[in-house]
Amino acid sequence: MLRFPAVAGKFYPANPRELCSLIAQFTDKNPAVEPAHVRACLVPHAGYVYSGQVAGAVFSSIFLPKKILLLGVRHYPRGESLAIVSEGSWRTPLGDAAIDSSLAQRLRAACPALREDTVAHSQEHSLEVQLPFLQQLDSGFSFVPVVLGTIRFDQLVAVGEGIARVLNEDKEEILVVTSSDMNHYEDDATTRRKDHKAIDSMLQLDAKGLYQVCREEEISMCGLGPAVAMLTAMRRLGARKADLVRYATSGDVMGDRDAVVGYAGMTFA
Repeated sequence: MLRFPAVAGKFYPANPRELCSLIAQFTDKNPAVEPAHVRACLVPHAGYVYSGQVAGAVFSSIFLPKKILLLGVRHYPRGESLAIVSEGSWRTPLGDAAIDSSLAQRLRAACPALREDTVAHSQEHSLEVQLPFLQQLDSGFSFVPVVLGTIRFDQLVAVGEGIARVLNEDKEEILVVTSSDMNHYEDDATTRRKDHKAIDSMLQLDAKGLYQVCREEEISMCGLGPAVAMLTAMRRLGARKADLVRYATSGDVMGDRDAVVGYAGMTFA
C-alpha cells in the first residue's frame, strides 16, 4: 500500500526544494551540542508556517533512531478509532518512507484494540506533517503509523501499556513521536494559561493528571489521547525526565491574539 500525501501544498510546500529549505530554517543545529537520546517527544502538527519552528526545535535537538513509532490523533470521524497500518510506504515530496512491518505486527499483538485500517489514515495530517522533518534529518528510517480517535482513558492506558511492552522487548532504539497541538481558538493569554497547566502534567509524566486537567479546565488539546498513551508508556518504561523544548502560539506568527492555537515541543527520557 502506497499512501500519497494528503496535505502537501497546504500544510507544507509540495515543491521538494522549497520544503527542504523551510525545514532547514526550522532545524538549524548547533554542531557543538550533542543530540539527546530520548524515548519520546511531543511535536505539533499545524501548518509549518505556524508550528514548524516548534517541531524543528525538538527534532534538531534529539537523536533520531532508525525505528520510529508515529502516534497521532484521528481528527476525522472516518475509519477505526484505534488505527494502525502495517504494510507499505507513505510518500511525501521528499520521497517514500517505509513502514516497519515487523514492528507493526508486534504492536498489534501487544495492543489488541488496534485495528488495521487505511481509511483513518488516508486524509489525516497529524502524522504526515512529521515525515518530511524525519526524511531530511534521518533518511533511511522506518516507521509505524498509529492514530487514536478515542478519549476513553482505559483504552488509552491499554495502548500505552502495549507500546511499553514492545519498546522494552526490542533491542533496537525506538522513538515515539507523539503528535498534538494544544489549546484551540481562545485568546492568547487564556491559551497560554491553559496550556501550561497541561504542560505541567506532562513534565511530571502524569497521564491521569493530564487527562483530568484537560477535561476539568476544558483544554482543547487535540492529541490528548496520544499524549496519555505515550505518558503511560513512558511511566512503564521508567522514564524520569521531561523537558519543554519550545512553546509558542499561532499569535506569535500571525499577530492575531484573539483566537490562537498553542504549540508545545517536549522530550521524554
